[in-house]
Amino acid sequence: MFYNQKFGILREVVRCLGGSLAIALITLVCFCLKLQLPTAILLYLTVIVLLSLWGTFISAAVVSLLAGWGLVYFFAPPILSFKIEDPINAVAVFAFLTISFIITHLVSRVRQLMDEKLQRTEAYLAEAQQISHTGSFGWNVPTGEIIWSAETFRIFQYVPTLRPTVDLVLQRVHPEDVDLVKQKIESVSRAAKDWHFEHRLLMPDGQVKHLYVESRAVRDRSGRLEFVGAIMDITERKLAGEALRKAQANLAHVARLTTVGELSASIAHEVTQPIAAIVMNANTCLRWLNSDPPDLEQAREATSRIIRDGNRGAEVIGRIRGLLKKSPPSKVRLNMNEVIQETIALARMDLHGAALQTDFPEGLPQVTADRVQLQQVLLNLTVNAIDAMRSVTDRPRVLRLFIRDYEGREILVAVQDTGIGLSSTQKDQLFETFYTTKPDGLGMGLSICRSIVESHGGRLWAESNGDHGTTFKFTVPIAGGGAA
Repeated sequence: MFYNQKFGILREVVRCLGGSLAIALITLVCFCLKLQLPTAILLYLTVIVLLSLWGTFISAAVVSLLAGWGLVYFFAPPILSFKIEDPINAVAVFAFLTISFIITHLVSRVRQLMDEKLQRTEAYLAEAQQISHTGSFGWNVPTGEIIWSAETFRIFQYVPTLRPTVDLVLQRVHPEDVDLVKQKIESVSRAAKDWHFEHRLLMPDGQVKHLYVESRAVRDRSGRLEFVGAIMDITERKLAGEALRKAQANLAHVARLTTVGELSASIAHEVTQPIAAIVMNANTCLRWLNSDPPDLEQAREATSRIIRDGNRGAEVIGRIRGLLKKSPPSKVRLNMNEVIQETIALARMDLHGAALQTDFPEGLPQVTADRVQLQQVLLNLTVNAIDAMRSVTDRPRVLRLFIRDYEGREILVAVQDTGIGLSSTQKDQLFETFYTTKPDGLGMGLSICRSIVESHGGRLWAESNGDHGTTFKFTVPIAGGGAA
């Protein structure tokens, strides 16, 4: 502060001396050429206007008084005297002094307003740079002169009184990025083109900052290469990006856990059915063996069913193991009538009093599909239909399954119930993962079913019946040629 005050006083003294010297030279020239008072006044006013633009009110006022003294002494008769005999000359001198002070005051006021506006602009710019963590710089390549804004000093954590240099920059650069920055400085100093790059700073307290530097090449009036650019502290953005990547990694981990949950649910759902069938057939076999006399033929049939259901459970496990190994589904040519009949045999025990109606036309073309996966879809849709009718007491509970040739290109399979039906909102969300209409449901069955159907090249959807209940339909493409 004290240094600035001393420097300001010194500048005022220099301006006063310069203005006084100019007045003295004009006086000498005008006096030697014997010019009249009006000419001297005009030349004096020119000097005062220029001094007002260059200096301050004080220096211009001092020079104005000095010029008024010169007018009276050298140009107002009697010459070389402070007396003024002609009243017109007195009015002229007075007018000169008045005009000089008015010009000085007006110019000083305009400069003051311009300085205030400039200061406000600089303050706004500095505040905006601080808010956005963006500093500015200028670099004159031939002279090596570097200019920093206040925010640039703050980013590098240097005091503003230091003279910015390339060495000061390199002192703050992270040791692992020093070679990169040196190469960039050397390359851009030889090429007059725009440039940008990112690097890190290592501050004295151990803090690491991430910077993004962008610069534009310009030429000054003498044609020398300069770079004008911005330095952005992107540390917060980098940290946020790292946090986002970490969150994405955690989300991917959750997704893997969800997949495991879906597989576990699929295993539990599919293996439960053949196990229940095995237990039921085993009990039936025991009854036939314990009868007097034992009914070996019926026991043999029950044992065959046990073997069949055991094989089906093994097939389910095999398909799931194949899925874990990313093995392709075991797709073969199938008769959809047979696939549905086998599924009905598994679901019949769970009808809970619902009537079963089927409509399976003969002679339909075969499809190429994975038997176990199609049975998984059918069984899931059938069990859902039965569950939808559990609370129905005012009308017959009917489960209807039918097959149709769909536009000559696909086989359409439909599972229809007379249950409570679905709202429009439920239909929109029905196939979303974890969405369920059951109090104890996992919300994964229909999502898995749709994935299976789509992997076979078909589609799965739901329609509301005209009276009661819902119909689930899915299609499977017909195999190339061949009929059932």
